[in-house]
Amino acid sequence: METIYFIVNTQARNGHCLKTWQSVETELQKHDIKYHAFFTRYRGHAIELASDLAKKNVQRQITLVAVGGDGTMHEVMNGAFPFPNVSIGFIPGGSGNDFSRGFFIPSKPKSALHCLLDSMKDAPKWIDSGKVSSNSKDSKDSKDRYFINNMGVGFDALISYEVNQSRMKKILNKLRMGRMIYVYYLLKKLFTYRCSVLDITIDGKKYTFHDTWFVTVSNQPFYGGGMKIAPTASPCDGILNITIVHELSRLKLLLVFISVFGGKHVGFKEVKSFEGRKIEIQTNEALYVHADGEYIGKTPLEVTIQPSALSVFLKKGESEACEWKERKMNDTR
Repeated sequence: METIYFIVNTQARNGHCLKTWQSVETELQKHDIKYHAFFTRYRGHAIELASDLAKKNVQRQITLVAVGGDGTMHEVMNGAFPFPNVSIGFIPGGSGNDFSRGFFIPSKPKSALHCLLDSMKDAPKWIDSGKVSSNSKDSKDSKDRYFINNMGVGFDALISYEVNQSRMKKILNKLRMGRMIYVYYLLKKLFTYRCSVLDITIDGKKYTFHDTWFVTVSNQPFYGGGMKIAPTASPCDGILNITIVHELSRLKLLLVFISVFGGKHVGFKEVKSFEGRKIEIQTNEALYVHADGEYIGKTPLEVTIQPSALSVFLKKGESEACEWKERKMNDTR
């Protein structure tokens, strides 16, 4: 088997990911599997590591495995995205792990590793991703950012931003109560947040929504640590799923967030669902934007589907399901 390159965020889940990596490394050594491990030191470092490894091995196919949370996976895929010689795997070691949830990757490190090694016996699968292009002066940089799970604008992006800046997240992660930080900030911001007017254009058709709480564009069903925001989303169908929550009272918004874990929120009349390949979003004031839970700037922006753009190793069975959806999509075009 080829040498596997691991990019490890030992700080994920407040340092618990170090134990995840130690468990994985022990298993690699036990089975005499060749590997190299690289450890992130700061936010954005995984992007640099993935890009450097891809460039150094540009003449051959390599496998990069993110060990951490969704933020780690987000960085690794952004570093690897321009390079077709890279395939990506994932070992969940964060607090949210929506990527592993959406792709049925086991939560236990050893099981996740063996799932990866088993899938590497076959060819990787090319899946969709989304691209965010921002025109805002407040964007973190002028480069496009890619997402594998979802991106969002408004209330949920503000909560993601506050959570990632919070010291309380570390405390709750130690107590294995990491999800509660999202509940805390949801309640904290719920009664002070100002809803906005949202202009959104989906594949050329324009819509205006008043008193908008948030809009989420999804490539797979899960976000926010298990919320099933887009129940029908698939990373293999060449489209993005758009969810808009508007004209909703503050108390009723709590009901929406409770119901979203089971995907039942779509039954609310204030929740609108669309599908599209190109989405333009403008708001009456600049709003926070996240991609895979990571703050990337503010509105306005454009989101486009990148069909079959990312090479990943999927759990066996999921790869076949993805191929079936892709064939079905091609048949209907």
